[in-house]
Amino acid sequence: MASTRAAIRYAKAILDLANSKGVAEAVNNDMKSIANAIETNLELSTFIENPTTKVEVKESALLEVFADVNGVTKGLFHLLFENKRFEILKAIALEYNKLFDENNGVEVAKVTTAIPMDAELEAKVLAKIATLSDKKITIENIVDPSIIGGFILRIGDNQYNASVANRLQVLKRELSN
Repeated sequence: MASTRAAIRYAKAILDLANSKGVAEAVNNDMKSIANAIETNLELSTFIENPTTKVEVKESALLEVFADVNGVTKGLFHLLFENKRFEILKAIALEYNKLFDENNGVEVAKVTTAIPMDAELEAKVLAKIATLSDKKITIENIVDPSIIGGFILRIGDNQYNASVANRLQVLKRELSN
């Protein structure tokens, strides 16, 4: 749990610094690509989390892999080097994205689908979102085959369930009454 609190503190500090330099959006894009790279590249995540790899090696490798990131992001790498906390880099990146979105009035809509969303379903979901929220929305797609089809939309505390599994459940209840 301590690492999440630490990640939030780092993310807030980096966002404050990025805002003061007017580069918050550039750093947000850096954080998205860092989180994505760590998420999708097992070799990179294993390397970052390996306690036996020297922090100097981690810092120089990250500066090489992410050579074209903003100076503020490079500053984060150095801070993690000094504090020997590279293992929370992904958590910091995700926290930063969340804080950046909150500060800019962007809300995340979690959309659960049985298979990855295509453009047609994304359009339907965006149309439904427009009726539920007047904020700027970014979509996060969660794939869960157990819902069979359709989608479940969650924005903040609101949930809209248009899944086949839910319709079958409702039908089952009606038939048993």
